[in-house]
Amino acid sequence: MTEVLRAEDVHVVRDGRPLLREVRLTVRAGEHWALLGANGAGKSTLLGLFGARVHPTRGTVEVLGRRLGRVDLRELRAYVGHVDPRHPLTSPLRVREVVLTGVTNSVEPVPRVRPAPEQVERAEALLVTLGLGALRDARWPTLSQGQRGRTLIARALMPEPRLLLLDEPATGLDLPGREQLIEALQQLRAERPALATVLVTHHLEELPASTTHAVLLREGRVMAAGPVGSVLTGDRIGTCFDLPLTLERHEGRWSVRIRRGT
Repeated sequence: MTEVLRAEDVHVVRDGRPLLREVRLTVRAGEHWALLGANGAGKSTLLGLFGARVHPTRGTVEVLGRRLGRVDLRELRAYVGHVDPRHPLTSPLRVREVVLTGVTNSVEPVPRVRPAPEQVERAEALLVTLGLGALRDARWPTLSQGQRGRTLIARALMPEPRLLLLDEPATGLDLPGREQLIEALQQLRAERPALATVLVTHHLEELPASTTHAVLLREGRVMAAGPVGSVLTGDRIGTCFDLPLTLERHEGRWSVRIRRGT
């Protein structure tokens, strides 16, 4: 399978403080990774490397076959979909207009840039895939947090990226909103088998059943990485989060609780 991401002996240091240390990881086309760890473990920093937003202090990072430090980052970002629930949009754009800003990778529509008919058609198709067809003309301020999250996924997919990065996409969602988001991700992954995804969270309940791989970060180091069946165990999750935990999986979804009697 084609490699989409590769990190080799990656260190990131900021203001003398190590954020990542000795990170090694490879993500291939069609794989769906969960990136887990406690607050401050380095998840956002690693996702920033994968999204060509951060440079390593030492080591090498290749994104879509291009090594950071030897490539135009702005050009590379056009091939990576990045979903951040803290999207800074304040204008009352319609849902379809927000999705179309993915063409220019801008927060607001770019003046004098009109989307091509095939781009408009693609935006409409993505809205349907993500369950937003009936909301195409709804205004951004009127959307629920869950509807905004699915809109931002559609926006990130407009350039037809090979890699989709999701930075805690369920942040602020209620239970129905979370489940609708997870169902949309499930459908998206089924429809685009070559797409690779990396989803950052510290809640296992937010992981879709289609998750294939996981990486656990602890204090900036990779504690475990590989297929979910070998990585997501009660003992490993407990060590990662410094709690005695019991992990269960039912119909592909995970749940976790503190182990009784401890």
